[in-house]
Amino acid sequence: MKKFWLKLSAVLLSMMMIATSVAGCNGTDNPTTTSTPPTTTDEGLSILDPSIRLRIATTTSLYDTGLWALLEPMFEDEFDVEVDVIYAGTGISIEYGKRGDVDIIVVHDKARELAFIAEGYGTQRYAFASNYFVIVGPPSDPLGLKGLSPEAAFQKLAESKTTKFISRGDDSGTHAKEQAIWKSAGYDYDAIQDSGEWYVEAGRGMGPTLLMANELQGYTMSDMGTFLAFKADTGLVAIVESGSILLNVYSAVPVNPDKVSGVKNADAAQVMAEWLMTKTIQDTIGQYGVKDYGDPLFIPTYGIEPTS
Repeated sequence: MKKFWLKLSAVLLSMMMIATSVAGCNGTDNPTTTSTPPTTTDEGLSILDPSIRLRIATTTSLYDTGLWALLEPMFEDEFDVEVDVIYAGTGISIEYGKRGDVDIIVVHDKARELAFIAEGYGTQRYAFASNYFVIVGPPSDPLGLKGLSPEAAFQKLAESKTTKFISRGDDSGTHAKEQAIWKSAGYDYDAIQDSGEWYVEAGRGMGPTLLMANELQGYTMSDMGTFLAFKADTGLVAIVESGSILLNVYSAVPVNPDKVSGVKNADAAQVMAEWLMTKTIQDTIGQYGVKDYGDPLFIPTYGIEPTS
């Protein structure tokens, strides 16, 4: 009987060692696995591991307006997690997400965001703010675009070829919206690109593109927030600012760790997405810019995504 209990003890000890080894291997192979689940705050958001940095890829308009400069330290202070923000166009941000270079993307191109999720790269879309695109230009409005629809304004630009239009030309959300307007106006975008020197591709962020439009005394398209933030530096004015096609919605999409092996901080990515939707942060977004520009640069959604 004594031998039996000794054998049984040895078997149980061996099983415990194997279980411990397997658990350790899982933790090494999957960097998103934590030894203990994160606890939560009174608001229901997780208290995170401060040793793992959160990597974010975000559109340049959120950088150029200064919104991320406000939100980043707020998140870091509240959750004691360091944040690394990469500023790029929507297209590049999505590629970073697919490659696992970041844990969450914050962009503004709904069609590509939904495709990103449908292909398994993203978990869920959190539409947290919006504003509108606007066609801007010099106060003289040399082509007389004021009061036209976006499509009619683009048609007049293409037909006249006398005043420059400066495109982002960088696969950003703004660039994608511009292409959508050309299509809605009945033009093939490839033909527009090759139609003459009047069409200039900046290949740069929104702020530098606005500055270039001022230098060339031409037109460009901008999100309203960046336009207002740079208005004093450019002297450009809003020329076309109405039309449902100009709606611009910003969304956060955590990268799916089950699909993308490079994700390092899925917990913080999820918390960031939910944090952007909290009333405190929505109120903060809604007040941002009012003091300096008289109007908010972004409109919070409060959980209801605008459609027009």
